[in-house]
Amino acid sequence: MAERNLILIGPPGAGKGTQAQLLAKGFDIPQIATGDILREAVRSGSELGEKVKSLMEAGDLVPDETVTEIVEERLGRDDCQQGFILDGFPRTSAQAAALDGILRAGNREPVRVVLLKVPDSIVTERILSRGEGRSDDNEEAITKRLQIYHRDTAPVLEHYRATVIGIDGEGSVTDVNARVLEALGAS
Repeated sequence: MAERNLILIGPPGAGKGTQAQLLAKGFDIPQIATGDILREAVRSGSELGEKVKSLMEAGDLVPDETVTEIVEERLGRDDCQQGFILDGFPRTSAQAAALDGILRAGNREPVRVVLLKVPDSIVTERILSRGEGRSDDNEEAITKRLQIYHRDTAPVLEHYRATVIGIDGEGSVTDVNARVLEALGAS
C-alpha cells in the first residue's frame, strides 16, 4: 500500500479533528497533533524536551527549527511508516519547506493537503452552538481566531498550492468524510 502522508487544514470549527480521527482509523495511520508531541517531548525529560519546557513556561513560541526537529523525530517512528496525518503543522511556509526536506531525505512520499472549506459564518455558528463552554467561544474571540487562521494559513496553502485538495466541509460528518475519501481516491 502506498504511503499516505496527509495534512488536514481548515478553520477552527471546520471538523478537522473529527475527520483526522476517522482517516487515522480508516487508514491505520497516526494523527499527529503538534501540541501533543510538544507535551510528550517535555514529559520525556530529553535535552530537547527541557528546551521546549523552558520556552513554554516563559510563554514563548517554540521556534520553527525546534518544532520541526520534534516533528521529524515523531515521523521517524515505526507507526508512521505507512503514513501520517499532521494536525497543527506546518503553520508557516518555513515549516512546510522543512517538512518537504524531511520527507525527501527519508525517500518518502510528499504530503497531500486536505483543505476543509467552511465559510466563516458557518464556523462561527458551529462554535457558538457546540456549547463546550470554552472561554474563547464568543463572537469576538472567534472572529480573531479566524483572522489569525486566514493570515497564518495563506502562506502554507500557497506553498502547497499544486497539491491542495479543497473539500466542501459543510454537511454531516459522514458526508464530509465521504467527500474526503473520494478526493483521496480511497472511497
